[in-house]
Amino acid sequence: MTRALLVIDMQRGFDDLTFWGPTANPACEANVAALIAAWTANDEPIVIVRHDSVSPGSPLHPDSPGNALVDAVAAAPAALRISKAVNSAFYGDQDLHAWLTAQAIDEVVVCGIQTNMCVETTARMAGNLGYDTTVVLDATRTFDLSAEISGLGTVTRSAAELMADTALVLQQGGFARIRTTAELAG
Repeated sequence: MTRALLVIDMQRGFDDLTFWGPTANPACEANVAALIAAWTANDEPIVIVRHDSVSPGSPLHPDSPGNALVDAVAAAPAALRISKAVNSAFYGDQDLHAWLTAQAIDEVVVCGIQTNMCVETTARMAGNLGYDTTVVLDATRTFDLSAEISGLGTVTRSAAELMADTALVLQQGGFARIRTTAELAG
């Protein structure tokens, strides 16, 4: 066992588009399920990460029904389950780095939600910690963003643009390789 699948924040609360806004990649959940099936068939470890928001109004707050994992992920045979309140799976309730080290795992494959937030942060940290890191881009998704930023004015990016930007930065920055579900779960 030298690689693990990290499934990030595949929670029902992300289906609340009135809260999050427009999204991209409706195939994300099916692709994550395909990766889980491939890892299960190969008897490789799966790590399930859940975001427990500290904001009471968030659909991801532990008291919200949206905190629940989607069915395919909830039923997955997880070797480790982590709850976190920040963007990185390496800062959660279970020490991911210690667990990976104890299992002699040196390669991580990352999928889930949101591409440019928790998936990207986890992949960057994994790369910085020396793990051979892959992000399965078509097994992620995110949401449109728009904000006033000092010195830039209003900055707006679609979910598809954010996914492409994340892939570019992770790969060209040397943090992770970008792959597709078909390449890994074929």
